[in-house]
This record gives sequence, structure tokens and C-alpha cells, in this order.
Amino acid sequence: MTLKGILFDIDDTIFDYTGSERQRVLRHLADEGLLDRFGSPEQALERWRTIMEEEYARFLAGELAFEEQQLRRVVRFLDEVGVVPDDPAAWFARYAAGRETWWAAFPDAAPVLRELGERFVLGVVSNSALDHQLRKLRAIGLVDHFGEAIVCSQEHGCAKPDPTIFLAGCAKLGLEPYETAYVGDKYDVDAIGARDAGLTAFWLDRNRSGTPPVDGIRVIHSLTELLDVTSRL
Repeated sequence: MTLKGILFDIDDTIFDYTGSERQRVLRHLADEGLLDRFGSPEQALERWRTIMEEEYARFLAGELAFEEQQLRRVVRFLDEVGVVPDDPAAWFARYAAGRETWWAAFPDAAPVLRELGERFVLGVVSNSALDHQLRKLRAIGLVDHFGEAIVCSQEHGCAKPDPTIFLAGCAKLGLEPYETAYVGDKYDVDAIGARDAGLTAFWLDRNRSGTPPVDGIRVIHSLTELLDVTSRL
């Protein structure tokens, strides 16, 4: 096998979504005078994330538009503390306005992408909306690594782990699946989805969960490990 290209997930793979979201959510709730309505900051974060995951899953399933799932999250979250927002869109906009302050790439992302870009063509396959992810990649200084090879589920029409979105990423690189690797942090959605689509699948397990991988899944614990592993493929 000759590996020629690598596709990446964005959130919690090259972009520290969990860490940056934690900082912004807690700041926003404090600014809105809502943080003390929860038993603890961690409880507030848990509810925010649970509601986000449920409504985002509806977006990925095509039941809600991207902006619609944002508003649903606001209404559900505030309802739990007895608040009826006059304008859910304005509430979310206040949250989003300060979000980029906290956005950050993982420390290993830029140097690894720079070095890999000397040997491979690079791209992105993400379960999100293109405009949103482009804004994120620009803010964290990584967009130039991928050129036009960015595929997002909203525009593609279906989400990972559907094989067609991985194949669309390969097509953006001008490569066949067997010439392409995929790197993502979600075991089922990213790793198994990519493997089943015929790509070389890397599961990025930064937290060292200990989950045993199935056949055809390569486990790495940092992006830096890709430099050595891909040199041997």
C-alpha cells in the first residue's frame, strides 16, 4: 500500500473543542447570571453538552438545520433553570460572539500538519457546516493546510459514518480510498466509518480510554505519532 493523502476530523482531533467550549460556556453563563442556578459548574457543563449532543444528532440526521439546532439547544437548556428567552437567537449570538477568544488548536496540530504536508496531500471530513468549520480553521491558523479539500456533512448531504462522505473526501484529494488515511477522535463515527469506507483508519485516543480496537483500526494517542506511523506505511 502506498499512502498518498490524509483526511482529518476537526473537533477534538486538531481543534480543542472540548477545552475551548468549557471555558466559553462557563464564562457566558456567569455573564448571563445563570451559573449559580446549577449545583456546580460541572453540572452546568454536563447539561449543556448532553443537550448539544442530542440536538446536534438531529442536525446530522437531517431533521434540523444547523442554525435551528443551535436555537433548540438554547431553549432546552434555559428551560431547565426556568428561563424563557425573549430571543434565543440573540442569546446564542452572545455566547458565540466570545467563543473565538477561547478557540485553540491542539499544540501538536500545526507542527504535525506542516510536516505531513511535505509528504502527503491533506484534507478534512467533518460532521458540521462548511462556513462554520472554515471560520474555525482560519481562527486557529490551520486552514491553509487543506486548500479546497474540505468536506462537511451539511453540504454533502449525509454525515459520518456514512461511507459516501469519506469517499467525497478522497475525491477532493484526487485519490482512491486505499491511498488515503483518516484520523479522528470518535471510535465508531471516525475510525470504524473510515475503515468500512476502505480508508486506512486512525483512531486518535488522546485520553487513553483503553478501548480495544477492532481489526483494521490503528490507535494513536497524539498526532505526533502519525509522523512515525505514516512513514512506515
